[in-house]
Amino acid sequence: MLAQQMLSIVVGWDLYQATRSAVVLGNVGLVQIIPPILFTFAAGYAADHFDRRKTAILTQTIVATVGFLLAGAGTSRGVFLIYACLLLVATARAFQWPASSAMLLQVVEPEHLTSAISWQGTGREMATVTGPAIAGLLIAWKGSGSVYLAQAFCALASLACYSLLRLKPREETSKPAMNWKQVGEGIRFVWRERVIFTALSLDLLAVFFGGAVTLLPIIAQDVLHVGATGLGWLRAAPAFGAALMAVSLAHYGRIQNAGKVLLWAVAGFGFATIGFALAQSAWVAFAMLFLTGVFDSVSVVLRLTLVDRKSTRLNSSHITI
Repeated sequence: MLAQQMLSIVVGWDLYQATRSAVVLGNVGLVQIIPPILFTFAAGYAADHFDRRKTAILTQTIVATVGFLLAGAGTSRGVFLIYACLLLVATARAFQWPASSAMLLQVVEPEHLTSAISWQGTGREMATVTGPAIAGLLIAWKGSGSVYLAQAFCALASLACYSLLRLKPREETSKPAMNWKQVGEGIRFVWRERVIFTALSLDLLAVFFGGAVTLLPIIAQDVLHVGATGLGWLRAAPAFGAALMAVSLAHYGRIQNAGKVLLWAVAGFGFATIGFALAQSAWVAFAMLFLTGVFDSVSVVLRLTLVDRKSTRLNSSHITI
């Protein structure tokens, strides 16, 4: 996660410095979303039918190789090379995520699973907060090449951890081959459960039209004039907000009137995004991005809780979600 956060900062900075194009920056998100859309079901099938540890090692090797490739390219890093590398990394992660997530049950004993998940979440949030800030400082200090190298070494550290894992054998069960009927069952489930469909659609539209982080290099460079260091802190602001709200929700417990709270959270996310767009001060921009993380964290918790409850109720019907 630390490598992923640093890579997202440095490619945005390099692309904007080279092209000064908002369209080029916007296409970064498009390039990275294509592999998950294309390979989501294949990746899940691979995680269930093939050696998860080997899948994680292979995909992490690809991520590390990309970091060294971009670091070695120097000033010849162009739009095509960066896009191609991002596409490759996104493809690797599309297969890595379900495999690595499923491995947790093969590594940790059941009585320690809750603690392991908590440590995993804590590490992920720390990386999400510190990664952008570290990348911004490195760009300002040593240039983009140092960030690509740091990203590559983080990937190598993860690769070493995957290599040292010793997984408990999985129970052999007969699993049907992947087919479109299974995919269709999941889609029909979401469509039938209108509460889930509405909640997911609401959040999808809010994030789709309100996602501003891709354009942060433009804001940092041309509007707020805070440079690469400021870019890193701005990119980390939503993660700060999300992490603090997640801790608060964990201590507060169950949210009452979840439907109303979800609507207010999405509305708050929109108003905070508008506030960020109008900000002329780095501190105001940071505060608005911090609030987007706060409201998004509330939305995520409510949606995940909703889906978990529904899927638990219908678990006996063996519906694929």
